[in-house]
Amino acid sequence: MSGQASGPLAGVKVLDLTSVLMGPYATQIFADLGADVIKIESPEGDTTRRLPPVLGPGQGAMFVNVNRGKRSMAIDLKSDAGRAVVLRLAETADVFIHSMRGAAIQRLGLDYPALKAANDKIIYANLYGFGRGGPYSDYPAYDDIVQGASGLASLQGRLTGGEPGYVASAVADKVAGLTGAYAVMAALFARERTGPGQGQGQEIEVPMFETMAAFVMAEHLCGAVTEPPSGPPEYPRVTAPDRRPYRTRDGHIGLMIYNDKQWRSFFALIGNPEWSRDPMFATMTSRTENIQTVLGKLGDVIATRTTEEWMEAFRTAEIPAMPILSTSDLLEDAHLAATGFWHRADSALGPVRMPGIPTRFSGTPGKIGDIGPELGADNRGVLEEAGFSADEIAGLESAGVLKG
Repeated sequence: MSGQASGPLAGVKVLDLTSVLMGPYATQIFADLGADVIKIESPEGDTTRRLPPVLGPGQGAMFVNVNRGKRSMAIDLKSDAGRAVVLRLAETADVFIHSMRGAAIQRLGLDYPALKAANDKIIYANLYGFGRGGPYSDYPAYDDIVQGASGLASLQGRLTGGEPGYVASAVADKVAGLTGAYAVMAALFARERTGPGQGQGQEIEVPMFETMAAFVMAEHLCGAVTEPPSGPPEYPRVTAPDRRPYRTRDGHIGLMIYNDKQWRSFFALIGNPEWSRDPMFATMTSRTENIQTVLGKLGDVIATRTTEEWMEAFRTAEIPAMPILSTSDLLEDAHLAATGFWHRADSALGPVRMPGIPTRFSGTPGKIGDIGPELGADNRGVLEEAGFSADEIAGLESAGVLKG
């Protein structure tokens, strides 16, 4: 089967040479939105195939989820014949995306000049750790490395007693993956529109480090936005040690009283109008300048009622707040159930549950495809669609170029 039949990216063919999480997260979005994503793996397969819990041979839970809706080919890309297969597939592809370091993809003979020679309309996306031209360009990178290098781990240390800390999510991988997805879609749009570049492909670079540096510094540039700096590169509200879930009488609550209207509503709610006359609480500027004291006083008040009492009061006052949910809680969350967020389907592994597509399109809705495929399951089907003869396919199989 040649991919999704519906969705805003229906008809787009993607050659996906990514692995682990950053690239596969980007191409999962393409598949969910209707693109035909052909995942080209090494004979050993994507690392996450073996990442516990493993649900079936070569089908780790993360792999099954993040590679849903894709087709798998297992090709020995180090062989001349394997490279030739990819270049032939590229002739009819719209997108080529990989997550190897620049030197590695060049050694395989699959860099942009090679793909452009096969198809000058192709969108070629490089997703890797560090951008070309800098001293880090050939450094290996994973999520933890980039969280540390981008300033995020240092900022987390402000909330964890001074020692640097990682966010409990592979946020660098996923932010870079999202960035790669929108960059490719923008390039596809530019290729289709009239004017300069119409009908032309191009090369895209999405480095994790630069992507996360931009992500972190969106709010943290602060005083360093001017030269010379007017203050430190740090947004004090989000690094205040007392910025954390508030303890209630029976649990914890997430609370964000942000603008002046919300603070006035809160003062009325707790029966302390004198707070509204305190200069420290008067404006966003004064609250930010005294954020540690403000959050400390707020925490003392929140501890006096139960979570449900506060939630009822905050809902009435239209103050943003939610109980603190665990990842287990999300599986049974009433809102996610009502919106149909969790996707449940039968598979060869038995019943499976996966996160749904968070975006909705009124005219061209996406669709979640089958769970991540077995290694090399689509070798023959993809090659037959590309015009390879039965003898050619048999020759590639006998030579060990195709695996699975």
